[in-house]
Amino acid sequence: MSLFLYHYFEKEQGPFKNLSKLSVQDAIEVSHVIRKEGNIFASQRSDEYIVIRRELEKIAREQFILKGGKPTNTYPHYMTLGPCSWLQSWYKEAAFLKLSWDVIPKELMSFTYGDLFPTMRYEDNKPYRKQVYTREEIVGVIDQFRLPQDWNADGSRGPERYIEVQIWDEQILEALIQGLSFD
Repeated sequence: MSLFLYHYFEKEQGPFKNLSKLSVQDAIEVSHVIRKEGNIFASQRSDEYIVIRRELEKIAREQFILKGGKPTNTYPHYMTLGPCSWLQSWYKEAAFLKLSWDVIPKELMSFTYGDLFPTMRYEDNKPYRKQVYTREEIVGVIDQFRLPQDWNADGSRGPERYIEVQIWDEQILEALIQGLSFD
């Protein structure tokens, strides 16, 4: 199965800007600026978002390692499996990057059925909650549940609106985007 990974971002900023790369204090300061400007989706996040995000990323990394993953970063960069038009609405001037999932080694990417936040925190006993999947495992999950973008594009059926991909190696992403234009 050959699928595509999508990364949505603010065109002016460029791809793979990551709050997790910053210290907690610096990430909170950036969040304050975003909240003050108030014109993108991320402006709705509270200060505790950063702390919770770090905790969830740690859990995801630990689960991925237990399944044979070999992350080189302590935090992931985020993509989606398949396109998600809803994410484009998060930005003033959205851009996106599309890559075949075959260009990322499978031991460097994990998956959650939905965004990491609701997947790890939402309490509804769905079988894919609190789970991190390998590339092989997510294929079975898709076979069973389909892509959330196909059955829940508007979010009316729950928090899962896409499959999130966590890429655990910054150097491979930097190498892949060298020379790409985002106009």
